[in-house]
Amino acid sequence: MNIIKYPAREEWASIVERPHLDVTELNQTVANVLADIRQRGDEAVKGYELKFDHIDLDELAVSEEEILKAEKLVSAELRQAIKLAHENILKFHESQRFRSKKVETQPGVVCWQKSVAIEKVGLYIPGGTAPLFSTVLMLSTPAKIAGCKEIVLCTPPDRQGSVNPAILMAARVAGVNRIFKIGGVQAIGAMAYGTESVPKVYKIFGPGNQYVMAAKQQVSLHDVAIDMPAGPSEVCVVADDMASAEFVAADLLSQAEHGVDSQVVLITTSHKLIDDVQQEVDRQLDMLPRKDIAQRALENSRIILVRDLKEAMDLSNAYAPEHLVLQTANYEEMAERVVNAGSVFLGQYACESAGDYASGTNHTLPTHGYATAYNGVNLDSYCRKVTFQHLTEEGVRSIGRAVELMAEAEQLDAHKNAMTVRINSLK
Repeated sequence: MNIIKYPAREEWASIVERPHLDVTELNQTVANVLADIRQRGDEAVKGYELKFDHIDLDELAVSEEEILKAEKLVSAELRQAIKLAHENILKFHESQRFRSKKVETQPGVVCWQKSVAIEKVGLYIPGGTAPLFSTVLMLSTPAKIAGCKEIVLCTPPDRQGSVNPAILMAARVAGVNRIFKIGGVQAIGAMAYGTESVPKVYKIFGPGNQYVMAAKQQVSLHDVAIDMPAGPSEVCVVADDMASAEFVAADLLSQAEHGVDSQVVLITTSHKLIDDVQQEVDRQLDMLPRKDIAQRALENSRIILVRDLKEAMDLSNAYAPEHLVLQTANYEEMAERVVNAGSVFLGQYACESAGDYASGTNHTLPTHGYATAYNGVNLDSYCRKVTFQHLTEEGVRSIGRAVELMAEAEQLDAHKNAMTVRINSLK
């Protein structure tokens, strides 16, 4: 990891900057695939499955028989773990239910909101080097609570045409309606446009590689909403001399193993911790099956020595990390200073993995600095707020003249007249 000591604030912008990739060619490739899927539907999707996932599929949908078979392949212990995680995610997201309140803004003028579920949502679950069945729980549980009528899930099959059993198990536990064996750009296109097999959805959720992210952003311009823009996964650990080097190193590596483009950052006030963490990273790295991936991610990562914890939090807020771990003696005080972060983990025992799997919070979070403006997935992500207003005769008297004056000032005479005829009807 690259070590930076006492950087001046003028250097912070370059320190927190993520790596930039030239995606011109990538975007054109994605656009071509999406256009083909829009035109040829299932035929195109199956062609890309053969090309990219190396499987010739007769049917895109996962059958009930496949789901039942998969459930038997998941160990009893893992089934219990999935159910525990689901219960906690359910409990936390249930607490986010919207409670409407009617407000009388003027005599006779009552306004309120109603939360309405998005009827059709699409969930993308990557397969690749790590089948993310935990993400199935994170995305489908709040969709079910919200009351989405159709929950469609796409995930890539293996070379035998099967979906990872734990993904199917999690989907059944969390209430997914329909599952399709489709990965990558073709999955996003199928859900955005609809095909003979895959229904068109109104909003797409879920992580993926740079091709999936580019596809989501492209379809969001005209065809469908998406959860958030996103990039590679990342973690920032803020630690003082009370922190455990073993724990800090473990947190850094847990994120580094996601992918070679992941980024991890340690911001600390302690000289000693830097040396200790480096030794721990080397020791723990040797034990990881995904050592090569984590090692390459560490090459893009940084340890930053700062003067005090106030400066540490200022730098963290400038970085706006997806995951923020506060391993300081005064973590509660530090938590009050958090402005930009996707999800925050407080104290030495709150490892980032807890939120990834089973604490109950959602792990679908803004990356690449988007935490300055976006939050992670929550219950509201699956809902729209529809506003209502009711005016009585008294309401017309209360605000009618103001409406007339404002419409007239904007030279919108038909707007003015819509209120004028009502005022006149009261005379």
